[in-house]
Amino acid sequence: MIAERKDDHVRLAVEQQHGQGGRNQFDEVSFVHHALAGADRPEVSLRTRFAGIEWPVPLYINAMTGGSAKTGVINRDLAIAARETGVPIASGSMSAYFKDPSSADTFAVMRRENPDGFLMANVNATTNVDNARRAVGLLAADALQIHLNTVQETVMPEGDRSFASWVPRIEEIAAGVDVPVIVKEVGFGLSRETVALLGKLGVRVADVGGRGGTNFARIENGRRAGADYAYLDDWGQSTAACLLDSQESGIPLLASGGVRHPLDVARSLALGAAAVGASGGFLKILLDGGVPALVERITTWLDHLAGLMTALGARTPAELARCDVLVHGGLRDFCADRGIDTRRIAQRSGFLSTTDRTTRSTR
Repeated sequence: MIAERKDDHVRLAVEQQHGQGGRNQFDEVSFVHHALAGADRPEVSLRTRFAGIEWPVPLYINAMTGGSAKTGVINRDLAIAARETGVPIASGSMSAYFKDPSSADTFAVMRRENPDGFLMANVNATTNVDNARRAVGLLAADALQIHLNTVQETVMPEGDRSFASWVPRIEEIAAGVDVPVIVKEVGFGLSRETVALLGKLGVRVADVGGRGGTNFARIENGRRAGADYAYLDDWGQSTAACLLDSQESGIPLLASGGVRHPLDVARSLALGAAAVGASGGFLKILLDGGVPALVERITTWLDHLAGLMTALGARTPAELARCDVLVHGGLRDFCADRGIDTRRIAQRSGFLSTTDRTTRSTR
């Protein structure tokens, strides 16, 4: 039953990718172009640091799958691509392993194929501390993701309907494992209130996991006989909205959900993310063209991101958060309603004064 559901999730997620690539709320974010702001490419570094973690690049393969023979092959191939490109990677939810230990290798293969990479285990918020430790141990994981998915569970025919225990359980896990805990949404977004609460619970990092990418309400609705939850297709906040909402939350942010290309990566970093995750689009590339195609796609993304940073004059991912950014349309309306001053980020670079100082210092 669990293996069949995992295979269904992959099939339905890939089907959604055929409709992806169109507009989403990232398109309501644009950079102010300063034509003389550029840096020299050799000075640009993609290395990113947050919460005591250091990654060579600000891009990661986010949680996808595991728990069946087919998904074990996918995890193997994803891990190989991560190894070849140096990007961190997360496993899919390991709940299948807790219920059926024979599925362990569909997850453990990730560490076997990527022995030196940064690997995140993934559990749900109902997991007890002992199982959280088992997940970390099985993968020799460098961090632990806890995913939040109340809307998915609500639509899932066999889903959980008890959510009140999640807050104390997250606090217990954060205190009870020896690796950093990252809490992520699965595609409906984290509000700033939620992110602030996570910080109080001892969570080190929040992955906002916003609307715009793989839609798990739609996936689970596709598994229902009557498909009667279609009205939830647009539930939640976009990734861009979540980043803007949570900039002052006090803990580092990761961005995932609806990331279509390197410009969306740059936009996310400019809105305050320390790194950016992609999953559905990478999965489709892998299934269509195999590991070589995914390695090529990730390599191209990293090259393009470095190029965008060079043009913007951002020598590190963190410096993108000083670039001037404009917010438009419905995203601007969201900011107005949530009391977010978009004028501040549109005028934050001090480009002219910085250029004046640089010019005077080189005379």
